[in-house]
Amino acid sequence: MSTDVVMKRPKIVSSQPEEGLDWKKRKAEIKESKKHRKEAKLIKQLEKQKQEEATEKEKLEQNQNNKGRAYTVSVALPGSVLDNAQSTELRTYLAGQIARACVVFCVDEIIIFDEQGEDVKSVEGEFKGVGKKGHACIQLARILQYLECPQYLRKWFFPKHQDLQYAGLLNPLDSPHHMRIDEESEYREGIVLDRPTKQGKGSLVNCGMRKDVQIDKQLQSGLRVTVQLNKTQNQESRMYKGKVVAPHVPRTEGGLYWGYSVRLASCLSAVFTESPYKEGYDLTIGTSERGSHVDQTTLSPFKHLLVVFGGLQGLEASVDTDQNLDVTDPSVLFDLYLNTCPSQGSRTIRTEEAILISMSVLRQKITAAFSDVSSGS
Repeated sequence: MSTDVVMKRPKIVSSQPEEGLDWKKRKAEIKESKKHRKEAKLIKQLEKQKQEEATEKEKLEQNQNNKGRAYTVSVALPGSVLDNAQSTELRTYLAGQIARACVVFCVDEIIIFDEQGEDVKSVEGEFKGVGKKGHACIQLARILQYLECPQYLRKWFFPKHQDLQYAGLLNPLDSPHHMRIDEESEYREGIVLDRPTKQGKGSLVNCGMRKDVQIDKQLQSGLRVTVQLNKTQNQESRMYKGKVVAPHVPRTEGGLYWGYSVRLASCLSAVFTESPYKEGYDLTIGTSERGSHVDQTTLSPFKHLLVVFGGLQGLEASVDTDQNLDVTDPSVLFDLYLNTCPSQGSRTIRTEEAILISMSVLRQKITAAFSDVSSGS
């Protein structure tokens, strides 16, 4: 007898819902990981942005702390002002007054032009006595150069000369670059010495210190150089270490007034055309009692300022004798033509007085012009 055996098949439970659940979980995990990656990326970007902002802030603080001065101030005057002095001693003292006035107001360049139009471009000529025309420029330039030079370098650059007979009696300029022997400073003026050095080593420079300074390059002996001393020095070494920098670096980076240069011009027009700056002077000021009132004037920011003073007969005489100029009115040569001492009590203001008066008035205008720029930025 056959019996029917009923086979019970096991129930197959569908795994689809579980798979669905796993997929949803997986999607959620992927979504979560993407979210984390995005957050990490944003955090990284924010950190980078913060770092850049911190760097910019640091640079800005460095620029604010940097007391460097980018602009320059030049003063031009005729050498004939010395002809108004009655003796060699008075001529020398007058030159000393001009030097002191320029240093007090941080003048970077003094230009001496010849009202007579003689082509004088060096100080190699000889002074032939009081009243001799054409030699006042040379004597004035030589005395100005002598006073600007640090005391410890004068014996090399200024041999005994008749023009400097009384220069030793003048009041010292006492500029920041006129260092004492033990005075500490980042920068110093020096002269390259004629001494042999090891191969690959720089020249030795006398900077008026107890030890010579070895610079970073070989230079011709007898040159005057500006040296930046290393911040850390080996006190046991026989010499200090430093590097040669451009003469303007103490001013532009260190914020120090570093003396003036002296330039000779054969006439008034040469003051403008022979400028040592590539772009020339972007702001020129002429001074005259016929000029406009200085109190009503404001200065705009500049790179190179030139202030021109006239001689005994004013700037008109310089314009008349200059064959390169076709104008008769000096005011057209300048951006500003100013009367820096209105309502003067004397008929005449001497040039050495005019420099002090004008620069004291202009100093406030210059400060205001650049303080507006710094506050505006």
